Amino acid sequence: MKNTFFLLLLFVGLAPVVISLTKSKPVRLFNGKNFKGWQGDTLRTWRIQDGALVGGSLTEKVPHNEFLSTTKSYSNYVLRLKFKLTGTEGFINGGVQFHSQRIAKPPYEMTGYQADLGKGYWASLYDESRRDKLLATADSNQIKQILRPNDWNDYEVRTQGKQIQIFLNGKPTVDYTETDPAIPQSGLIALQTHGGGKVEVYYKDIFLQELPQKTK
Repeated sequence: MKNTFFLLLLFVGLAPVVISLTKSKPVRLFNGKNFKGWQGDTLRTWRIQDGALVGGSLTEKVPHNEFLSTTKSYSNYVLRLKFKLTGTEGFINGGVQFHSQRIAKPPYEMTGYQADLGKGYWASLYDESRRDKLLATADSNQIKQILRPNDWNDYEVRTQGKQIQIFLNGKPTVDYTETDPAIPQSGLIALQTHGGGKVEVYYKDIFLQELPQKTK
């Protein structure tokens, strides 16, 4: 009887800890006012407009990829944001980097996973400046049904352990499990405007909710 009572007390005492580990609150990564917590080319490429982070130009071609990244690294989380991609000519593309790092050559590039944006790449998983290929491709027919072109869309990246899931406007498009143990499952989060086109990409309402590490 004493052992049962002790176990009950132990469970009650640990319950708040378990709940706190599994239900962390979402935090806002962008305050809508300034670049606090972010780094990148904020003089020419990136600006803040109507509470959104905006990269690129519709009047001049973006010469090369540019990334606005967090100053902090993360692992195991749900990342939610809104995006809008517009363009007038050339390669119209952007993306959301995660588990990523900046590289020295070229200094404006990053390496890591990308939840891609753009024709032929929508809501697919790309490996930027590493394996340089799509790791998982969204169904094009599904994208036609759920994408709102030239308008705001909801994007979600869920990463826990080696599993990566991407959602576009609430619909799952990618469920990928990394098989290479050498690929890091933590790093910076970044927003991309792709080079080679007259393109503007908008990102806002960026929230991150941390998840516990998977045990298996």
